[in-house]
Amino acid sequence: MDLVNHLSDRLLFAVPKKGRLQQASLDLLTGSDIQFRRETRLDIALVKNLPIALIFLPAADIPTFVGEGRVDLAITGRDQVAEHDAHLALGEQSGVEEVMDLGFGKCKLQVQVPDKGSVQDVRDLVGKNIVTSFTGLAEDYFARLEGLGGRKESINGTASPIPKLKTKIKFVGGSVEAACALGVADGIIDLVESGETMRAAGLKAIDTVVESTAVLIKSTSVSNEKLVNLIAARIRGVITAQKYILCQYNVPRAKLAEATKITPGKRAPTVTALEEDGWVAVSSMVEKKNIATVMDELTAVGATDILVLDIANSRTG
Repeated sequence: MDLVNHLSDRLLFAVPKKGRLQQASLDLLTGSDIQFRRETRLDIALVKNLPIALIFLPAADIPTFVGEGRVDLAITGRDQVAEHDAHLALGEQSGVEEVMDLGFGKCKLQVQVPDKGSVQDVRDLVGKNIVTSFTGLAEDYFARLEGLGGRKESINGTASPIPKLKTKIKFVGGSVEAACALGVADGIIDLVESGETMRAAGLKAIDTVVESTAVLIKSTSVSNEKLVNLIAARIRGVITAQKYILCQYNVPRAKLAEATKITPGKRAPTVTALEEDGWVAVSSMVEKKNIATVMDELTAVGATDILVLDIANSRTG
């Protein structure tokens, strides 16, 4: 079978093939009823119930494929999109458009130095050795520190390199945190989630370059905009369901205004009259993280029969 011809009528959707974003991405696809089976060691999976082919790629490569229009839709980290954009020449368009923040994979790309070292300020690193997997962002960052204003400049409308940076940026694909201990670098720029790896390596963060989270991105030249919008709507519904819970309760009509201030819902609460005079039933979406406090406050204003229900999926305006 000619694989290229087989995929010609399918929307290409890239997801991380491994790493910290992969499992949450796959869970999101499952919740969106994107049905597929990935054969062992194959990086392409055909979706059974939609004209989509999933392409499993390294997260760092995904923005390049999307930006070049090779892939229509993708999940990756905002840090990877920023790194892709940092490598563009002045005036070159990204080709990548962010559709939505997916709410998982939160981390920070930070400048880190030895905890017991002499460097306390990022300006002390100018002219020193820096190791990172994010060379584009690192060069932009230190260019600004050195007052160069960016990595590229335009001469007669043509992009050309700026004078060589004094700060030496070296690329390392993995184990970046070991660079200082091995004497390779005076500082590093690396991703920090909990900070445990950084502290275990005897490092501390002295500045943040980019705050990141998982994002849904699309090409500016997608092959099927209608299908992209459908997938985005499904994913948005799953995210809403993960974030919210349904709270139902009865409350005296005289207390309704106070109660609905506590549970305003995403747009507005649903209010229904009860058979018992002077009482109404209220149904409202509440953020899961706030539900215990919300129940306490509802009880305090006279609400009764408070029920909390999980939301399997959602479509909201």
